[in-house]
Amino acid sequence: MKIVKLTRESFGSILINMLKRSPDNYPAEEAAVAAILSDVKSRGDAAVFEYTKRFDRADIGPDNFIVTKEEEEEAYRAVDPELVEVIRKAIRRIRAFHEHERQESWFCTEEGMVLGQRVTPLARVGIYVPGGKAAYPSSVLMNVIPAQVAGVPDIVMCTPPGRDGKAAPTTLVAAKEAGVKTVYKVGGAQAVAAMAFGTESLPRVDKITGPGNIFVALAKKAVYGHVSIDSVAGPSEVMVLADETANPRYVAADLLSQAEHDELASAILVTTSMELAEEVSREVDGFLEKLSRREIIEKSLDRFGRILVADSMDEAIRAVNEIASEHLEIVTKEPFLLMTKIKNAGAIFIGEHSSEPLGDYFAGPNHVLPTNGTARFFSALSVDDFVKKTSIIYSSREALSALHEDVERFAGAEGLTAHANSVRVRFE
Repeated sequence: MKIVKLTRESFGSILINMLKRSPDNYPAEEAAVAAILSDVKSRGDAAVFEYTKRFDRADIGPDNFIVTKEEEEEAYRAVDPELVEVIRKAIRRIRAFHEHERQESWFCTEEGMVLGQRVTPLARVGIYVPGGKAAYPSSVLMNVIPAQVAGVPDIVMCTPPGRDGKAAPTTLVAAKEAGVKTVYKVGGAQAVAAMAFGTESLPRVDKITGPGNIFVALAKKAVYGHVSIDSVAGPSEVMVLADETANPRYVAADLLSQAEHDELASAILVTTSMELAEEVSREVDGFLEKLSRREIIEKSLDRFGRILVADSMDEAIRAVNEIASEHLEIVTKEPFLLMTKIKNAGAIFIGEHSSEPLGDYFAGPNHVLPTNGTARFFSALSVDDFVKKTSIIYSSREALSALHEDVERFAGAEGLTAHANSVRVRFE
């Protein structure tokens, strides 16, 4: 990996390079997505089936659009029973964590008024689970379970079929174990369009969540406002903050765990130790000799992988907060102390045994996280994403009497005479 001395100039160059990965930098793909969305909106199922034939080489129609019970049973026969048990264990852990996020409605009374907030689940949610280069049963669990904990009554899932017209077996098993009732075999921008606008076979949803490729990300961005979305996800990222006490072999392995996602993934080490930097670089070279996705990893590291050597830990922390990585590992002498200084990160992994893949699959917190620096203002997917909050206001005549002149004066200051009159008429 490239070792770079952390300076104002080198850091600025890295930030500019990182921004090239943003979904905002794909005008040609954005135009193609807009055409697909428009077509699906106007022609419904027919457009969805045509795009599935074109992009996935799969013959999908009204008779095989929805995964059948027989396909689910076939998927279970294809998946190792031990993996099924692992999925079940993961479900229990993920559900237990998200139960802590559940919010209740609340009310209070004061001087003749009842005020409160009613928390209600969304009625219908669409989960997108990618296929293509790999199957992602973990994405099923991370999207479905918080929606279930929130109380969403209707959860549907879209995932692209293979050329045989079938969805990935591990994805189907995860969906069945998580309790998804309906799975549609459609992917890409056409799946997002179908969920956002509705078709003859797929009623529109209230919110779309889940990761996908650039076409899925751009489609979600475009339909926002017609429906809600979780975020516009970019390529995966990991950052490791380390000092001289870190194990270079562990650090190298963790960097590579994200670089293997795709060529646009980012893996960055920020350290105060040049010796560690050089050792990690050597370990990376050694791992590359035996990892199966070497070609992808090498492209990722060449374009978006760096080892940054800072003069001080304070300087390193400033860089960490500015980049605001999706995943941040802290592998230092006092990791919990440094954790309190981190303001921007999607998820923080503390200590040398808190490897990032633990969070991807099994720890419990959600792995759907903000990318491309959006951890400065976005959060991990949670139960909050699947509820809406409605303000409740009740006032007695006596309570309004005590406030009506103030309300009228405020309305008058804004030139809204009908607002003021709405209160005034009650005391004429």
